[in-house]
Amino acid sequence: MANDTLTSSARTDAEISGLDALEIAGRDKEVSRGARIWAATWPKLAALAIAIGIWQAVVWTGWKEPWALPGPGPVFADLADYFMSQALWDGLATTARRAVFGFAAAVVVGLLLGLGVSRSKVLRAAIGSMITALQTMPSIAWFPLAILLFNLSEQAIFFVVVLGAAPSIANGVIHGVDYVPPLLKRAGRNLGARGLNLYRYVIAPAALPAIVAGLKQGWAFAWRSLMAGELLVVIAARTSIGAQLTYARDFSDAERLMAVMIVILVVGIVVDAAFGAADKAIRRRWGVLDQAGN
Repeated sequence: MANDTLTSSARTDAEISGLDALEIAGRDKEVSRGARIWAATWPKLAALAIAIGIWQAVVWTGWKEPWALPGPGPVFADLADYFMSQALWDGLATTARRAVFGFAAAVVVGLLLGLGVSRSKVLRAAIGSMITALQTMPSIAWFPLAILLFNLSEQAIFFVVVLGAAPSIANGVIHGVDYVPPLLKRAGRNLGARGLNLYRYVIAPAALPAIVAGLKQGWAFAWRSLMAGELLVVIAARTSIGAQLTYARDFSDAERLMAVMIVILVVGIVVDAAFGAADKAIRRRWGVLDQAGN
């Protein structure tokens, strides 16, 4: 009886020790997570500080007059006023709507085109190289045709955004499908996957990292195309970030011009961070990224 009591007590102590160990491990994990966040943040802060320092140093050299190249202080002061104004949010709303609809249409076109080319040897031979050629074509080169077809309108901007982004997305799909190991395809067929089911359950998950990379690159092309479009196609009734950049240039308002450029840069960084998080999640799920995020 005494032995049973001692055994039960020892087991209880072991369980408590195990729970304590789990609690300590959880605390260590929280600390390590904070350390990872700081490790990812401080290089960006350091780069920002260096860029601002170089900017201020160039201003101090007197290379350009302050009305043409203002220093960080006046620009950030104007950025604070701009942040509090309704113009910024109205412009962001218009630009975001154009970006979302244009990029969504480019995703649909790019995915369908990429899947079609990857499945059909005839399509690959006919337009495979043309997709790459379209991807390398500058977005600004499409605007004369867009304006000729749609005049100075929303449709012209939409046309260029789709043409700028869709080829990159299609190439991401094509390369992703091409690099799926044949062993996976054979295994899927042996398990009964045929036709669309093979793409849905085997090829698409295997090609997902390359597809996400193509989406990320497609977004970069779409954003650049959109900014170029808003600089060229200014619709008076609808303010936008690009239109406000044009107005600042026309009125020689250097502080506002650079403030708008900072907003454009920040939006690009935020979206890039979202794609980076999605890519990291996919790599972690695939087992090519450990839980520590290394």
